Amino acid sequence: MTSSRMTAGILTVLVLAAGLAGCTDARDPRFQGWVEADMIFVSPDETGRVTKLNVREGDEVKTGEQLYSVDDDLQQADLNQNKATLANAQQTYDRASSLSKTGSGTQANLDSAVSALRVAEARVNTSQTRLARRIGFAPVSGTIQQIYFREGEMVPAQRPVLSIMPPGNMKLRFFVPETELPKLAIGDEVRVTCDNCAADLTAKIYFIATSAEYTPPVIYSLDERNKLVYLIQARPSRPDALRVGQPISVYLSPKIPVANKQ
Repeated sequence: MTSSRMTAGILTVLVLAAGLAGCTDARDPRFQGWVEADMIFVSPDETGRVTKLNVREGDEVKTGEQLYSVDDDLQQADLNQNKATLANAQQTYDRASSLSKTGSGTQANLDSAVSALRVAEARVNTSQTRLARRIGFAPVSGTIQQIYFREGEMVPAQRPVLSIMPPGNMKLRFFVPETELPKLAIGDEVRVTCDNCAADLTAKIYFIATSAEYTPPVIYSLDERNKLVYLIQARPSRPDALRVGQPISVYLSPKIPVANKQ
């Protein structure tokens, strides 16, 4: 009899605990998600071989900092050729201008010389721009996330040599069922938790999908299968505390419950 009473008492406690946990989850349900980032890809305009790489993955860079160099032999030769053409065009223009002032030359010859000079100047400017772009500079401040081509490797035109992750481009992606949508709005703050993370992480919602999906592209919980869910994206208040690809849990209440503060 005593053993039966003890077993019944234990079962009662477990049922009550489960009920309380269910009430807590109902008040502040948890949604599974992960961390992503919109990368900035830096690439050369034309094909070339990487001759120098000034950064490594994980390095912090500032806007305008030199990142890499690509061989510029062809661009330098093109610039030299266009400079020679410009010199000839300048001589032709000077001669036509002098003849026009003395009345020995025609206006048509002068106009032709002016046109040729302008075209030559434009080609030199283009060549100088092509040459300058053989050096890659950081368009934004951030962290070098990944390097795709290293010194000695041939990089195709407009293929990124590396990617930069600005802190402001980090985002959290999670899915909520249709029944929870009325509780969310753009600008709302949510609470974020993850393994071994700080207890005060929050994020602000900036995107709510208008169309539903049946399952998220990454499944962290089998309970989420076959539910009509909507994608939500939020910007973390402390992006430096998170890592790309890290799984997270999101709570609609931005405040930490008293029972979970320990």
